[in-house]
Amino acid sequence: MIASPTASPLKFRPATDLVLPPSLTARVVPASRHAFAEACAIARREGAEAAGILVLAERSDVLDVAVVLVPEEPLASARRAFLAGMMALADAVGAHGPPEMPLTFGWPDVLIFDGARLGGGRLGWPEACSEEVVPDWLVFSAMLILSKAGAGDPGLTPGSTALDEEGFPPDSRNALVESFARNLIRTFSLWEEDGFSGIAARYLSHLPTPAGMPVRIDRTGDVILGGETGGAGAGKAGTAETECWPLASLLRAPGWQDPATGTIRL
Repeated sequence: MIASPTASPLKFRPATDLVLPPSLTARVVPASRHAFAEACAIARREGAEAAGILVLAERSDVLDVAVVLVPEEPLASARRAFLAGMMALADAVGAHGPPEMPLTFGWPDVLIFDGARLGGGRLGWPEACSEEVVPDWLVFSAMLILSKAGAGDPGLTPGSTALDEEGFPPDSRNALVESFARNLIRTFSLWEEDGFSGIAARYLSHLPTPAGMPVRIDRTGDVILGGETGGAGAGKAGTAETECWPLASLLRAPGWQDPATGTIRL
């Protein structure tokens, strides 16, 4: 379990003070609500008009943020927005944390800081949308552990870590959200201008894979190991045998989430 929303001693600037890119609009919800669920509800209700709404839960134990996106591709390929969102999240964490600390992904949705689980991402889409149809909306959501102060001895939960344990500034929540928002806009702009290959290569640079094996990300967001690689993150040509790490099926149940609390497993 993770601490209750009021257990952390950390103090933050009010979420209403967020400075976001012009294309994003903040909506703050109480600590008792989850940003992902709120953003999905807004997207269902408002459709394309919800594009760019950023939802932030007002809590001090975890950073809980979600953004409504309106894709222009069929769902099968639009899910790559999740990988773009993970890169934006990693870039924000890397910019505000101690320098030269290892930051990696656990495929596909776990953010690992210095060998311990710090948080992760999640993607939502309309349940009835088929793979070949452009969805009315997507929601990318991210959650990071700000503090485990209310969860007992950190030595009892060595598999996870928190920002306050890793030397992040004590008032870093809003700065991380703002940085994530800027990085997200920049990442999607690069996708539109240059294609997805650069984003894929950057994601793969944070993803541990077998040494010496060619690796790429295909059009549906799956990681392909081995075989002939001509796409993003490609190495030298390998054997005809390949292994696939699927994206879509794993996004239905976040690997970092505690089902009992809806937040990050400690």
